[in-house]
Amino acid sequence: MAFYWAPAVLALLAATSVSQKIGTHVQEAHPPLEMSTCTASGCTTEMKSIVLDSNWRWVHNGQYTNCYKDGAWVESLCPDPETCAKNCHIDGATVADYKDTYGISTSGNELDLGFVVETKYGTNFGSRVYLLENEHAYKMFHLKNREFSVDVDMARMPCGLNGAIYFVEMDADGGQSRSKGLNEAGAGYGTGYCDAQCPHDMKFINGLANTVDWNSTSDPPVGKAGICCAEMDIWEANSRAEAYTPHPCSVTGPYACEGTECGDNAKDDRYKGVCDKDGCDFNPYRMGDEDFYGRHQKFKVDSTKKLTVVTQFITSDGTDAGDLVDIRRYYVQDGVVIQNGNSSIAGVNGNSITDEFCNEMKTAFGDINDFKKQGGLKAMGEALDRGMVLVMSLWDDSLSDMLWLDSDYPLNKKAGTPGIARGPCKTTTGSPKYVRAKYPNASAQYSNIKVGTIGSTQLQTRSGSGSSD
Repeated sequence: MAFYWAPAVLALLAATSVSQKIGTHVQEAHPPLEMSTCTASGCTTEMKSIVLDSNWRWVHNGQYTNCYKDGAWVESLCPDPETCAKNCHIDGATVADYKDTYGISTSGNELDLGFVVETKYGTNFGSRVYLLENEHAYKMFHLKNREFSVDVDMARMPCGLNGAIYFVEMDADGGQSRSKGLNEAGAGYGTGYCDAQCPHDMKFINGLANTVDWNSTSDPPVGKAGICCAEMDIWEANSRAEAYTPHPCSVTGPYACEGTECGDNAKDDRYKGVCDKDGCDFNPYRMGDEDFYGRHQKFKVDSTKKLTVVTQFITSDGTDAGDLVDIRRYYVQDGVVIQNGNSSIAGVNGNSITDEFCNEMKTAFGDINDFKKQGGLKAMGEALDRGMVLVMSLWDDSLSDMLWLDSDYPLNKKAGTPGIARGPCKTTTGSPKYVRAKYPNASAQYSNIKVGTIGSTQLQTRSGSGSSD
C-alpha cells in the first residue's frame, strides 16, 4: 500500500479489533469476485472471492463482551498477548454486512469500496480486502515475467484519499501455521496482514495480541510490535495523482519486528529497518509530467473515466527464472493504449522502474537510496517469485494527510525543489477530519482483474495517439 502508509482509522461498534478464535454470532460469507488468467491464446475467467481484513472486525470473548473498546484492550480479557489471543474471538460478516457496515460490494468482476458508512453502532472509514483462492487461503500471485491488469475508476476519489491496489508477502493461510495454534481464524477471516511500512496498528501479530506498550491515544492506536514484508504497489491514486512503487525488504515473508528493525519514523529509524519504506516510486507528476494524469480532457489520462492499468514485470532473460530488471506501465482508455509518461527531471531518464532509474531519481531528489540498500529490483523479484497476496483498499492518512501522493511533501522542504511536488492538491485539504466531513460519499471501483504472460491481458486493445513518447 504505500509510500508513507498508514491505515484509515475505523470507528465501529466501539469494539473494532481482530482476534484469533472464530466467533459464532455471524457466519462469515465472502463476496464473490471474478478474475481472469491469460495466455497468448486468450483469457479464462474464474470465480474467486474477497475477505475483509481482520482489523476491521468485531472481537469479543465468545459471548458479547468486547476484547477491545475505544482504542484500548480490555484488561480483564487481555492482560498479556497470549491470554488475549486465547480469550478473544473474531466474528464473521455476511455479504449484507460487507455492504451496509463496511461499504464493500461486488458484482461480477467489479469491487466497489465506499469511504464513510454510518450505522447505529458507529461510523466506518475505508476498508481493506484480500483476494481468496478458496474459503481458507489467499490466492498467491507469482508475477515475475508476468503482467497484471486491472480497471480502475477514480472519478469519486478527491485529494487526501488513496485507492490502493497492491501485493504483499503475506502467508497464504493468513499466518495460521506460524502462529503455532494461536490463530484459528486464518485467511478466511482476513488475518496475517503485513507490509513494508512495518505497521504497528495490527492488533494481532503471528497469533499474539499486540498489547505490549499499546498506545490508545495514537492515531491510529499502535503497539510495540510491527509486522514487515515486501510490498509491490500497483496503483496508489485518487483523481488528482497516482503512483506505482516497489518496496523490497531484507527479510522473507511476514517478519515481526521490535525496535530499530521496524524503521519507525518517530525514533528517527526510518532508514535503519528491514524494509524500504520510501520505495522507488514512479509518479508522473513528480517526474515532471504534470499534464499526464488528472481530471477531464486536459490530461493524457482522464481520471474521471474508467481506465485499464497494466503493469509488466520484466526479467533479465525473458523467463520466469531471470532476475527482475524492469517494471513497466501502460494504460488503456477508450480502447487507446497510452504509454507511461517519460521523466523530464534533469539526470533522470526513462518511463519505467529500473535500478538505473531509481538510482538517478534518488540522486536528483536528494533522497536516501534505501531501495538499493534493501536489494533493489532483484530483491523485489525474489519476493514476487515466492508469492504475494493481492490487497485492495480505500484509506485516508492520519500521519501525513496523503501529501506524499498528491501534494507538496515533505513540508519542511522548499516548494519548487525537485521531487517535492507530487500532485496539484493543496497541503491543507488532505487531513482525515477534512475529507471525512467533505467527501463522505467518495468511493473507488476496481474491476476486470487479469494476470497472465507478458502481452496477454490486452490482446484486443489498439495502439493510438495517446503515447507520451
